[in-house]
Amino acid sequence: MASKVIQAYYNDDDVLMHAVKEVKAAKHHIEEVYCPFPVHGLDKAMGLAPTRIAITSFMYGCLGLTVAIVMMNYIMISDWPQDIGGKPSFSYIENMPAFVPIMFELTVFFAAHLMVITFYLRSRLWPFKKAENPDVRTTDDHFVMEIGVHGNEKELEELLLNTGAVEVNISDK
Repeated sequence: MASKVIQAYYNDDDVLMHAVKEVKAAKHHIEEVYCPFPVHGLDKAMGLAPTRIAITSFMYGCLGLTVAIVMMNYIMISDWPQDIGGKPSFSYIENMPAFVPIMFELTVFFAAHLMVITFYLRSRLWPFKKAENPDVRTTDDHFVMEIGVHGNEKELEELLLNTGAVEVNISDK
C-alpha cells in the first residue's frame, strides 16, 4: 500500500466504471473505490477475486442441521422419550417427519446468524469503529477512486482527468 494516494472524484457511476476500466488498462493498481451505493460489475472491472462467503454459508447451514439432529435425538429419544398421540418415541427415523420443521429452522438460524458475524469480522466492522471513507460526499452523491502514487503523479492525474473525474486530490494515507 502506498503512503501517498491520488483520489479521483466522480459524480456518475457509468463514468466511474469507464474510468476503472481505463485505469486498469493503463496497468495502475486501484487501492479502493468508495461508492454511495453498490455499483453492479465494479468488482469484476477492478479485478477482485470472487467471494467465498457462499461456501461458509453452506457450512454454517450444515452445522445447524447437525446440531438440530443431535439435539432432537438426545432430547426426544435418549433423554426424555414421550408417547405423544400414540407415536413411537424409541426411534429417531420413525419420528423424522415431525422433526423436519425444527431441522429447517435451525439450519436457517445458524446460517443467518453466523453469516452476519462472519461478515462483520471479515469486513473489520467493530463496534464504535471510525468510518474509513475519505470524504463525506461518498455517502451522498460522489464516487472516489484511490490509486497509490509511486512517483507518477502528473501522468496519473492527467489520466484521471481524461476519464471524466470532476476533482483530483493527492493526499497522504
